[in-house]
Amino acid sequence: MSIDQDDPRPPYIQIANQLRAAILTKKLAPGEKLPSGAELAKRYGVARQTVQNGLDILRGEGLIVSRQGSGVFVRERAERPVGLRPHIERAFAAPAVTLDFAGFSGETLFGAVQEPLDRIREGRLTPESISIRILLPDMTIPMGLPCRAEDLADDPDIRERMNRIMLRNTQGITESVAELAELGLVGKTSAEIQVYGGVPLFKLYILNKEEAFFGFYPVVRHSVPINGEQREIFDPMGKNSILFHHSLSEDTDSKDSQFVEQAQTWFDGMWSSVGRGVVVQ
Repeated sequence: MSIDQDDPRPPYIQIANQLRAAILTKKLAPGEKLPSGAELAKRYGVARQTVQNGLDILRGEGLIVSRQGSGVFVRERAERPVGLRPHIERAFAAPAVTLDFAGFSGETLFGAVQEPLDRIREGRLTPESISIRILLPDMTIPMGLPCRAEDLADDPDIRERMNRIMLRNTQGITESVAELAELGLVGKTSAEIQVYGGVPLFKLYILNKEEAFFGFYPVVRHSVPINGEQREIFDPMGKNSILFHHSLSEDTDSKDSQFVEQAQTWFDGMWSSVGRGVVVQ
């Protein structure tokens, strides 16, 4: 376990990638307890918060689970929550890759694209172009969710916390995609982010305009640290939500084909009408 100082990716991404690989190759077995945050920080030579950011990615992908008072464990059945990843990896094998995402924080998307991006760096995938569009709620304006649990009221501090998480994930994606063009590995790349004024109730992935994955965000009550204290909030949480898969077929009148077409039409309409560009710094 070590950080590659020559790797342009942030340390927390490297940590997440190494642990993910160990889990998927069964070097860390289902149900196995991970080393403590302090021990991982010592092994990697980084701050504990850096380790925590890496673990948050894996937690968002459904690969690990925290048990209060016991630690962090590999999920007993890691295969089901990561069902999206093989489809994204296959989508990146196409000459022209397009990926449209609408959702909340982008955590799952961030984790799902890391493997194909790594394969492009290694020369194992060679797309000619990559275009990623990310549509997220505007956390700078009041909204119904996330909200305070005690009175269901909007709270700027809660939104600011969520905004930081969103920016962390989206910046990781935009920087990784831009790097591929800078290295000359992909001829043309773009990764754009837009926000809109609305409550995030579902997540939607559209791959190469051919496949769509749709899932609802369950609203969960949980405690989060805000300004140095634990706060109870209601939060849309999609870490373990079931995704419904639809793909185009020769039968253009089939429900799956119509879903993909309508999902793309909805996304394009939102993007070109109420979506507003953001600058990720």
